[in-house]
Amino acid sequence: MFTPSQDDVRRFFCATWHKHQTNGILTPLEGIARDWLVQHPEYAATLGDVDAALAADYSVEHGQSNPFLHLSMHLSIAEQISIDQPPGIRDAFFGLARRLGSEHDAHHQIMECLGEMIWTAQRNGTPPDGAAYIECVRRR
Repeated sequence: MFTPSQDDVRRFFCATWHKHQTNGILTPLEGIARDWLVQHPEYAATLGDVDAALAADYSVEHGQSNPFLHLSMHLSIAEQISIDQPPGIRDAFFGLARRLGSEHDAHHQIMECLGEMIWTAQRNGTPPDGAAYIECVRRR
C-alpha cells in the first residue's frame, strides 16, 4: 500500500500544478489531479509556492481549510467511483450529481459522508462502514 507523507502529498499537488502551468506532460494520476486543481482556482497561490506549502499549518486551531486534504479527498472519491468501491458508490454518486446538477457539488457532499465514515470508524475503533457511507451519499 502506498502511504505518502504529508510533504509527499503537498509536493505532488504543487508539481502537478507546475506541470499544468508549463504545459508539462502529466501522468494519468496527475491528469486527474489537474482536473480538480483547475476547479479550485482559490488554491493557485498555495500550489505555486512549494516551500510555503510545505511549511503551512492547516491545524484546526488556525481555522483555515486544508487545500491538500480537500484535493486528496477529490482524488480518493474519483478513484472510488472509477472502481465502484465500496460497491454502489458509482451509482450513488451519479444519482447525487443528477439531483444537484453538478458532479463537483456531488463530490463535496460525498466528502462530508466520507469524513463522517472515517471519524466514526476511528472513534469506535472499527473498520470503515462502506454500507453506511453509501447510504449517507444516497440521503444527500
